[in-house]
Amino acid sequence: MFTPDRSKYPKHVNGRPEIDLSSGKYTKVWHGPQHPGITGNMALEITLCGDEVVESITHVGYLHRGFEKLMERRTFIQCFPIVCRIAVPEPAFNEYCFSAALEELSDIEIPEQAQWLRTFNLELMRLSSFLMWIGGMAGALGQGTIGQWCVTHRDYVADLFEEMTGGRIYHMYMLPGGVRAPLPPGFKERAFKVFDGIEKMLDAVDKVLYNNYVFKQRTQGLGIITRDMIERYGVVGPNARACGVKRDVRLDEPYVKYDELDFDYVTANASDAYARAVCRFEETLQSIDLCRQVLNKMPKDGPFHTKTPNVMNWKVAPGETYAKAECTRGEYGFYMVTDGSDKPRRVHARGPSMTHAICLMEQLAINTNVSDIAGLMVSIHTYPPEVER
Repeated sequence: MFTPDRSKYPKHVNGRPEIDLSSGKYTKVWHGPQHPGITGNMALEITLCGDEVVESITHVGYLHRGFEKLMERRTFIQCFPIVCRIAVPEPAFNEYCFSAALEELSDIEIPEQAQWLRTFNLELMRLSSFLMWIGGMAGALGQGTIGQWCVTHRDYVADLFEEMTGGRIYHMYMLPGGVRAPLPPGFKERAFKVFDGIEKMLDAVDKVLYNNYVFKQRTQGLGIITRDMIERYGVVGPNARACGVKRDVRLDEPYVKYDELDFDYVTANASDAYARAVCRFEETLQSIDLCRQVLNKMPKDGPFHTKTPNVMNWKVAPGETYAKAECTRGEYGFYMVTDGSDKPRRVHARGPSMTHAICLMEQLAINTNVSDIAGLMVSIHTYPPEVER
């Protein structure tokens, strides 16, 4: 486990420092909550010695709560609109995991066309989320212009979602049995034009942000995640791959049509905030490439939804399963238990934000300069509603 140098700080008891605030040596401040932002409605209670962090405690509870318990009191189809809100910038992964779990328990196989449409929707969602993250990381370290660039092009991606699903943010597109609709005419050409524009913008981001001396100085060496922290804290996604760990659900346990696409792990070795930023930049480009591959390989027609039981009286035989996918932050999964009724007996959403935002963040913040806390928080990429659930 990573152990910061606390020799000049007070003794720690049960993992927390014994701090005498009345001594005048320490100051307690709050960082957040603020919205909009990548870390959004989440706050850190920070104890400082000068401008250096001695202790950090994560506080959530400022946003959506109780999703999992709400689902126990609603029919399966009534649960469907709820799950999207668990991770607001990436609702598609909640739609997919909920639908995939219900389909497995109900022994439903979705059509080929629906598999490809789901793959495209999920990868387009990753692209949208990565654009938001790059803009947020730049903004956290004073590069607000890049945030405007990324938000603009994320809006163009939202236009594609609106064409595809009818919604820009909450799509409710992947429902049990398949998807709601095929792609509209001319969609492929319009999508390729958007992808070309994003690639051109990312080339400018690479020059202005990633090769910026100040950005490198502030992120290189910041928030280093050591190899032995990976399993201890359940680190997944780009945070783990920036340590050189080859772990990606899309490649390790392929779902929908990922086994028919050509791509590989994106890794780095420095394991600091800059390495995590580089991994996410490369994965943004990878998502564009995968979206193009899907649109080129997708059948032109075919059924996009299979017959399902009456959704108003859908009873699922007793059973349990775990459906997962690779979101921009790592493994995202739904554990579902059914008891033969028309409602889930239990639903648990496993998101990477829980361990990253609390267990990991509280360790990485120690000995960090208070001015770098925002950049550190964004670098581990968390969504607070996923923590609160």
